[in-house]
Amino acid sequence: MSSSLEKGQNSSTDNISREVHSPERRALEKKLLLKIDLRMSILIIDRNNAAAARKRGLETDLHLKGEEFATLLSILYVGYILMQIPSNMFLNWIGRPSLYLPGCMIMWGMVSCLTGVTTSFGGALAARFFTGFTEAAFFPGALFLISKWYKRDEIGLRTAILYCGNIISNAFGALMASGILAGMDGKLGHAAWRWLFFIEGSLTIFVAVLAIFILPDFPATSKWLSPEERELAMLRMTEDAGVGDQSETEHGGALGGLWLALTDWRVWWLAFALTAQVVALSFNAFFPTLTLTLGYDPTVTLLLCAPPFAIAAAAAFLLARHSDKTGERCYHMCASFGLGIVGFVIAISTMNTAARYISLFLMAQSYAGFVVMYAWMSNSFPRPPSKRAVAIALMNAFSQLGNVAGEYVWPSPWGPTYVNSYAICIACSGTTIIMCLIFRRVLISDNRKLDKEEEEQGVKTRGFRYIL
Repeated sequence: MSSSLEKGQNSSTDNISREVHSPERRALEKKLLLKIDLRMSILIIDRNNAAAARKRGLETDLHLKGEEFATLLSILYVGYILMQIPSNMFLNWIGRPSLYLPGCMIMWGMVSCLTGVTTSFGGALAARFFTGFTEAAFFPGALFLISKWYKRDEIGLRTAILYCGNIISNAFGALMASGILAGMDGKLGHAAWRWLFFIEGSLTIFVAVLAIFILPDFPATSKWLSPEERELAMLRMTEDAGVGDQSETEHGGALGGLWLALTDWRVWWLAFALTAQVVALSFNAFFPTLTLTLGYDPTVTLLLCAPPFAIAAAAAFLLARHSDKTGERCYHMCASFGLGIVGFVIAISTMNTAARYISLFLMAQSYAGFVVMYAWMSNSFPRPPSKRAVAIALMNAFSQLGNVAGEYVWPSPWGPTYVNSYAICIACSGTTIIMCLIFRRVLISDNRKLDKEEEEQGVKTRGFRYIL
């Protein structure tokens, strides 16, 4: 149903909400955003760390040989890819992310724990596949949930905060892994790498149970808001795109959004660009291995993994915030990806310890541009919500092919220099930059068409425009 604000009823709520710059509206909106931010913060979670376990008994205990470890890493993305689109379609239909997302997280944590009891390559392969299958609901679902609550100039920062959970897990997850691997070996008869999966899976389940009571549903169905706040939450989204974000633009039934997303070439263009950058970021899964080339022991190596990703998290926060403030996405992304290419070039050019460690910082900060790219994707497909849900899932799912391929970009025989690996990353990141610049030109053309249409119709108030 349309809200009273959308119907234009003369109420106190209407007066407060429609005066965008009034003190009352600004105070209420500030309070609303604080409430939303606090509840959304539960989405920042850690992930399991198979890469850290690699050198501490996993390969030996499971009798892995050849490219079997790379296969264990890549099989996760098969389940991850298969489930994302159906999951986001179901999330949009059911409208209860507070139940659906935590439920999937609980299953994800349980399967992750089961990885720790496997004794063979086949068992580990099955566990990793179902870990990806259950994990698939989380990230695209979280992105869609963010897009339901925040305006286009607020999404970048919130996406950065969400993704910082992944970036920080690369930093402090390695520190936690270092402590577990160093102190838990042999406890209760289990190897240290098994404890790593037990503990991280259990933490995921714990956070998921809390999320059931904290995570918000969609604005129209969230019961923790006052009527006035609910009205304002829905009005904000209407003002942002010139149309409501519930059922106002929905046509074609439950599968309408699927068809709209599948037949929009822009979705596929960004999907390919994102995939290329995922390959360029494939160093992430092998970061402890790359850091090991600096010549330190395994414990120190894991400790050295933390600073580059701590800096990357700060860079992501600052870059996304500046991108929101300026209303520009493309150049922010390209600048970050360009610095990443500089890092790859340094790694290719020298085996000097200090220089190679600096190169790891430059590579890791590429995640800042990656975060802004996710915000740009959400901004570029505003309505209808069912299309946006599928588009976000489709682009993210398709990009996981880059993770599957990326697991084979860093074979041990190419070490310790990994020149070929870095060259592949340079080519892929360069491809992403070119594709994003082309997409920016397309959006400029679209905005000019919207300008012309409004001019011909005599519209004085400027409407929706794509963020460049």
